[in-house]
Amino acid sequence: MSLNTNKSLILNKIKSHYNFKSDAEFARFLEIKPSTLANWYARNSIDYDRLFSKCEGINANWLLSGEGPMLISEIKEQNTFKDVEGITRSEFLLRTDKVMQYNQIIPLYDIHATAGLVTLFKNDKQTPVDYYSIPNLPKVDGAVQITGDSMYPILKSGDIVFYREINNILENIYYGEMYLLDIQNDDDEYTTVKYIQTSERGPEWIKIVSYNSHHSPKDIHLSSVKAAAFIKGSLRLNSMR
Repeated sequence: MSLNTNKSLILNKIKSHYNFKSDAEFARFLEIKPSTLANWYARNSIDYDRLFSKCEGINANWLLSGEGPMLISEIKEQNTFKDVEGITRSEFLLRTDKVMQYNQIIPLYDIHATAGLVTLFKNDKQTPVDYYSIPNLPKVDGAVQITGDSMYPILKSGDIVFYREINNILENIYYGEMYLLDIQNDDDEYTTVKYIQTSERGPEWIKIVSYNSHHSPKDIHLSSVKAAAFIKGSLRLNSMR
């Protein structure tokens, strides 16, 4: 998860790990201007995508929180053990064991500020409002906070969903799964989360279905779907005041 950490400490640990003697040397490694690095220190901010791409093997959870092992290799060492017969975990895995997947840094976008999925997907320079790292989550493109109650109680307004963008919905629909959709219907445009099911009206139509029984299913033509993303996971934040 994303935490309000001391970014200078994180930067200094990375700098020390690579044995850089100066900030200028560190900046060259990151392929940024020394003034940019100085701004990171001054503003307590980090370009997570750049650090994660340039620093091979870094643990995304540590990069976000400053807690735990700095390197993925250190996690693997912690997870390796020997049983009474001397067999290591890496040599023998039970079927119920979970192998750690690639640690992602996931950008959280303000979908309301971007005016929908179409603008978000086309603008690769969109600035994230936050970042998350979720262990064992499949590969995703980003995250957004949803509104509305159409999928309640599975999803409620304010929940965060992690999505994988779909380039061709006609060829890449998995019927019965949950999707993030940008829909244009006459003069109405809206972003919604729905199940997609087959429609009796033909192959160029889909039925969008809510989990909340108070919302009726609706058949829409595929041409009305301006953008779509497959929902890979969700996160609910319950704050205690």
